[in-house]
Amino acid sequence: MKNRHLVCPLAAATALVLTGCGLLPGAADQHRTVTVWLMRDSVSEDFLQRFTEAYEAEHEGELEFTFQEWTGIGKKVTEAIRGEGGPDVIEVGNTQVAQYADTDKLYDLTLESVRDLGSEDWLPGLAEPGRIGGSQYGIPWYAANRVVIYHKDLFARAGVTKPPTTRAQWLDDTEKLNRDGSQGIYLAGQDWYTLAGFIWDEGGELAEDKGGDWAGALHSPAALRGMDFYKELQSLGSGPKNADEQTPPQAEVFARGDVAQIIATPSAVAAITKANPGLKDKLGFFPIPGKKAGQPCAVFTGGSDLIIPENAPERAAAIDVVKALAGEKWQSELARAMNYVPNKSSLASVVEGQEATAVMAVGAARGKATPNSPQWADVEAANPIKPYMTAVLQGDDPKQAAEAASAQITQALAE
Repeated sequence: MKNRHLVCPLAAATALVLTGCGLLPGAADQHRTVTVWLMRDSVSEDFLQRFTEAYEAEHEGELEFTFQEWTGIGKKVTEAIRGEGGPDVIEVGNTQVAQYADTDKLYDLTLESVRDLGSEDWLPGLAEPGRIGGSQYGIPWYAANRVVIYHKDLFARAGVTKPPTTRAQWLDDTEKLNRDGSQGIYLAGQDWYTLAGFIWDEGGELAEDKGGDWAGALHSPAALRGMDFYKELQSLGSGPKNADEQTPPQAEVFARGDVAQIIATPSAVAAITKANPGLKDKLGFFPIPGKKAGQPCAVFTGGSDLIIPENAPERAAAIDVVKALAGEKWQSELARAMNYVPNKSSLASVVEGQEATAVMAVGAARGKATPNSPQWADVEAANPIKPYMTAVLQGDDPKQAAEAASAQITQALAE
């Protein structure tokens, strides 16, 4: 391995220029340099060190990594893929691929997906957002999704001896837990990602593609059933009806010790135990229950895909980097190092010893992503789903409220 820095200094990590690691474009360097943009904290320095050493031992050239911030990343990536000599590989949020593909500036990785990467086994919540018009532009890299985090002592006190496996049992157990000064569940009224899972579990959608024209679908019978279940579950606690899970942060509410359950990604554990170290050994996890035993609820899958711009200076080498990062060996390494769900359901066994991650992997098999429209970001910016949820929870007519929200979604997707 060459004697050089693997990771750019964080102070210079957000620079668009490719000199951040001391490798000057056009310098008298006989080695090919593949530039890779990753999001801050996506990987550990140790993982990146090991990957780089292994990759450079097997390939000619060098890897140059630059860390980016999520804030403002959309504009930055769009400028890079439309410009000249941009990065060769970019990590993007899985739900962002559509907006970048809409520029016609991404390289089509369909062949590599089928021939080299076993795309038939990818998690749907990562694969589907990366597939636009039948072509695969985003290669699934890692996933994370919501699970139920529960307080073991409160479960035992209420006589709930094991986690529920169906929605009906979940409601019964949560009702038992919602007494004696404890909340059965803390569920904020505007946690729309959780609502999306209930809607999908009923067979509904947030929006539907009608021959190229997107339309809001919150008013469908299936979506209304999902909202009805949300309302019933939310009533078994004291979560605010007019705020989301960050107002106040639900991890801090749970840390008080009188909440039996929250729905969150396992990353919330760090905030919980920081606020209340005494809960460290009292936390358990289970997949969000579905309508039938043995089939957990559909969940929103967050995570990242890898894209290659059409203007990538080292496209062939970039493809090799993506194939390595998304391949089984480094998927397994990444999942263990970062507590991520790997990109294939067949790799779920690599995290079996990590309780929370293993539970995430169970749910991820039924994961989905937000509607695959380039304009979906506009929907989230105004987010008519949140006030719709509050209106229903406060007693408004569900169908009328849903129709109004669907109309707003349709308008945003048409712009």
